[in-house]
Amino acid sequence: MPTVLAVIPARGGSKGVPGKNLAPVGGVPLVARAVRACRDARLVTDVLVSTDDPSIAQAARSAGAEVVLRPADIAGDTATSEAAVLHAMDAYEAMSGNKADVVLLVQCTSPFITHEDIEGVAAAVIEGGADTAHTVAPFHGFVWREDTTTDGHGVNHDKATRPRRQDRPQEFLETGAAYAMRADGFRSRGHRFFGRTALVRTDLARVLEIDEPDDLARARALAPLVDAGTSSGLAALPTREDIDAVVIDFDGTQTDDTVLVDSEGHETVAVHRGDGLGIAALRDAGLPVLILSTETNPVVAARARKLRVPVLHGIDRKDLALKQWCEEQDIDPQRVLYVGNDVNDLGCFELVGWPTAVANAHDIVKGLARSITATSGGHGAIREIAAWILGPSLSRTPRRDLSQ
Repeated sequence: MPTVLAVIPARGGSKGVPGKNLAPVGGVPLVARAVRACRDARLVTDVLVSTDDPSIAQAARSAGAEVVLRPADIAGDTATSEAAVLHAMDAYEAMSGNKADVVLLVQCTSPFITHEDIEGVAAAVIEGGADTAHTVAPFHGFVWREDTTTDGHGVNHDKATRPRRQDRPQEFLETGAAYAMRADGFRSRGHRFFGRTALVRTDLARVLEIDEPDDLARARALAPLVDAGTSSGLAALPTREDIDAVVIDFDGTQTDDTVLVDSEGHETVAVHRGDGLGIAALRDAGLPVLILSTETNPVVAARARKLRVPVLHGIDRKDLALKQWCEEQDIDPQRVLYVGNDVNDLGCFELVGWPTAVANAHDIVKGLARSITATSGGHGAIREIAAWILGPSLSRTPRRDLSQ
């Protein structure tokens, strides 16, 4: 079997989107999304992330990649991807004693790359006889360009004669997501296109490169839809094998965010009996469950006592409290599912491996979630999550009750 080395360049300095390669999309950092796609590709034997940033290196290792630290002279704004790949190939050979037969360049700024894309470019070289290959998407648009007089003219068409789509040759848009090259040819030529180049078709709906903040916002908005339609596993619901603890916000997740206040200032909220059964099932299955809330409210403490789970409330920085709790419990935050609904949950979302939003959460929260319930907070969302983890026997949801 040929040695296929996938190299993911992920430097720390990005002016357009600071911290871009660690930015979460669908609850998963961009570099980790790329690593997972490479690891799931059947023809890839080794995955290597090239970076100059310790935090990116840590995220890459956590996702299952090897890391090579890139020297400063090829880590600046003018550094090319080819230079990073050549350096990574040298480092790989020095570390492993093996030579790569085929090298892949995989861009983590393409958030919706799949293992099928990566398998496709690798197979085009290994099995199809191509020297290089890259992902493309079918393109039917009319391309225009302005000259120095600002006169618009057609690039791929004559503006005076616009042929029908079916009468024009098929054109393809380079996606920038994945490239494959024969390693010896890449070394001798120093660039990613040489010899016979194969075009590997992918879905135009998944083509998005993150270069600007608006691109990142679009990716986060699209992630729940796009991830659900792929076999990447990024949108897969967590199971018991994925989770070591469940941490739950209170207002807006266990309630519908409505508070009833009587004339003496006593507060009453509505909770769902099904959520209580779901939490009990998680607890009985041996999963630590914690309620975490910024509110200093006797309602929160009373609900935690009834459910027989610990509670931390009146917390200013929920993320710091959660980090400390994980350390005390000796739990890896990447194995924690955190359920939230509003912007004060975002710090916890960045800390854990399974940030989860309820269906009626703020749009920003849903954009950063790895999983989203079909049920709104206070209407059985926690029961739904328990069913993800423990199985469909928890799918029935009883009525709500009132808790004071």
